[in-house]
Amino acid sequence: MTESRFRVPHTLVLLFGMILLAFALTQFLPQGSFERVTNSVGREQVIPASYTPLEQADRLPPSAIFTSIPHGFEAAGEIIFFIFIIGGAFGVFRATGAADAAIGAMLRRLGERPAVLIAGGILLFAVGSSTIGMAEEYLPFVPLIVALALALGMDEITGVAVMCVGYGVGYGTALINPFTVFIAQDIAGVQQGSGLTYRLVLLVVFFVIGFHHTWRYASRVKKDPSRSLMAGVKTDGGLERVDVMAQPRMTETQKLVIALVGVTLAVLIWGLKARGWYLIEMGALFLALAVAIGVVGRLGADGTAREFCVGAAELTTTAILVGFARAIQVVLDDGLVVDTIINGLAQPLQKMGAELAAVGMFMVQSVLNFFIPSGSGQAYVTMPIMAPLADLVGVTRQVSVLAYQFGDGFTNILVPTNAVLVGILAIAGVPYDRWFRFVIPFMLKVWIVGSIALAIAVRIGFA
Repeated sequence: MTESRFRVPHTLVLLFGMILLAFALTQFLPQGSFERVTNSVGREQVIPASYTPLEQADRLPPSAIFTSIPHGFEAAGEIIFFIFIIGGAFGVFRATGAADAAIGAMLRRLGERPAVLIAGGILLFAVGSSTIGMAEEYLPFVPLIVALALALGMDEITGVAVMCVGYGVGYGTALINPFTVFIAQDIAGVQQGSGLTYRLVLLVVFFVIGFHHTWRYASRVKKDPSRSLMAGVKTDGGLERVDVMAQPRMTETQKLVIALVGVTLAVLIWGLKARGWYLIEMGALFLALAVAIGVVGRLGADGTAREFCVGAAELTTTAILVGFARAIQVVLDDGLVVDTIINGLAQPLQKMGAELAAVGMFMVQSVLNFFIPSGSGQAYVTMPIMAPLADLVGVTRQVSVLAYQFGDGFTNILVPTNAVLVGILAIAGVPYDRWFRFVIPFMLKVWIVGSIALAIAVRIGFA
């Protein structure tokens, strides 16, 4: 088979292309604005039917293409530094070996019970993604989980599904993910951490759907290996076969480290709900966690600092993408065309009714995730448009955030522009077309149930 010459451009290339597109829009779209008022909680809100074209003002000069980027970094400074702090804290956490030992302990305990293993694995990865935004951190566990799936008479796709379905469900429901839901809520003018109860219910619902889909496939393969989607695929033998039982046992120190992380997450939820914490407080909490883990894990002052820097450095690309993504909004804002775009999108959505408008937002976000696979990047690009659009179509801004979460998170396990998905498939030796055949029925279920969940959210006034 001839290898395709098509290569998906780097995300940075895609974002710069969108900066160019945004600049082009400022040159051709009419300028205009809505009237806005401050609502009861101190947030600015668009007044429906108040759009007014502006007198023709000066258009942005070409230099704005480049000056918007440092302005974007400046505007997104708080979240960029928070990303570095998160990366550093979890770099220290990984250095203790607690993450590897915890995964190994779970696999040893559940390995003889495939259904429990699949359920436990999906839930574990869902919680990791939904709370602390884990994604790239899953790559080292691919050989371990795929090897166990093969040992239990299943196939590589089953192992990948345990990770990726959990990853998708976690990002799609995003309980307290600082890289997606917090950023989107901040841009939308919604209290960080609000709406947690409904998202928790949705996590359970989508977990059940994901488990059923994966277990049904795994059972079919276990009974009849010829029904595996990997049938006929010649693996290159690059996947290292790992002896699950040989994985290191969790030490008392590592148990303490895991307990520290659990306590930190509990404090984080309390701070968000009861104290109205934001990025400064959350950053301070994770810095304290890094110091505590360094002490408990006996890494020493130099070792803790070194691992913190390594972890922060690993998220440099993410931080850069956030800055570039924010630059798109800078261009559109400075070009005075954001409200024009909002007004244009609102016209057809307003005719659909609030429920269908919310579903329309979900579909738009799902498509956009192909072009902007960075969750934080997509939030910065789309939420400045979707949040005020929600005001116009009669849904709460919290609903627009939920539509963003669904569109960004679930399609992470479908779009080939997502580096995490591509990396997992490459390590496991699973061709994308075989994975697509497994995951597309799951995505159809997600789109249907997600649309129903959004309609319910509109009906109950989810805020």
